[in-house]
Amino acid sequence: MTPPKVRLRDVAQAANTSTKTASRVINGDPRVSAETRERVQRAVAELDYRPDPLARSLRSGTDDTIGVVVDAVSDPFFAGAIGAIERLALERGITVIVASTLRRPARERAVLEGLAQRRIAGLIVASVTEDHKHLDSARYPIVFIDREPIGLDADSVLVDDRAGARMAVEHLLARGHRRIAYVGDRLDIGTVRHRMDGYRDALLAAGIEPRDDYVLRFDPQQEETEHAVEALLALPQPPTAIFGGNTRSSLRTLPVLHRAGRTDIAFVSFGDFAMSDTLSPAVTVVDHSPERIGHAAAQRLFERLDGSQEAPQRLQVPLTLVERGSGELAP
Repeated sequence: MTPPKVRLRDVAQAANTSTKTASRVINGDPRVSAETRERVQRAVAELDYRPDPLARSLRSGTDDTIGVVVDAVSDPFFAGAIGAIERLALERGITVIVASTLRRPARERAVLEGLAQRRIAGLIVASVTEDHKHLDSARYPIVFIDREPIGLDADSVLVDDRAGARMAVEHLLARGHRRIAYVGDRLDIGTVRHRMDGYRDALLAAGIEPRDDYVLRFDPQQEETEHAVEALLALPQPPTAIFGGNTRSSLRTLPVLHRAGRTDIAFVSFGDFAMSDTLSPAVTVVDHSPERIGHAAAQRLFERLDGSQEAPQRLQVPLTLVERGSGELAP
């Protein structure tokens, strides 16, 4: 006779804790005490508990699949977040469908409609639209990353973009720089606007009026960014420091500085990227760990799939300024 299947509540009972806490331990949530974690892990091992996503799928009428929708899979930040999400999903036997919007609202709508038709169990999205009321009727939990939900009560995992940008520019100001340029993205995304505000905040607090000719805002996927940086370096008074507003902008800017032999210009990037520490000088970054953001978003989504009815949470991942050399150059 086949023994009855071990369920999450059986694990919780054996560990003398709640099903919610047991779920958090299984999903790797660090907010659980070491003693409770040990009890749950011991119960999992003794009962040979294995999450059953198929059973959840049959109960909910959804496929055993979650959707992840981002600007572009090729973006280093989103690639890191997706990797963390996929690792947690793999542990639970959940399939991940990843789609890019290419920063086009109409494409985002089409992608989300397509995922809903596939009966996804949940969604993690970095939205490019400014109104999310249309998702209010979704029959699956949604977690927003990098950008806040607007007009919709939903979980989100964010960083303080304005404070991070201010941190980067204040770091350059502390090294004696007064001519600090900003190379970033278009202002059609809240994240970009917040970072631009942080850049201006730091300058104004130091008594420096931001210069329009020191602010470059382009789609960093386009080559025009590199041409604009070349023009920036050719100004009668070129900047002595540059703040890269996101990873893609930094990856467009740094090759121009190296080709022009202007590695004497201080540089801080909002966002880390592969081999940034191997350049000369190595790149100083404001690290907003896409892996931590992806991990936190996946944890939150899986808690919802396990039945959590908590009010939507706004989780904030801390920022770290990593000094490597480029941001510490003097004017």
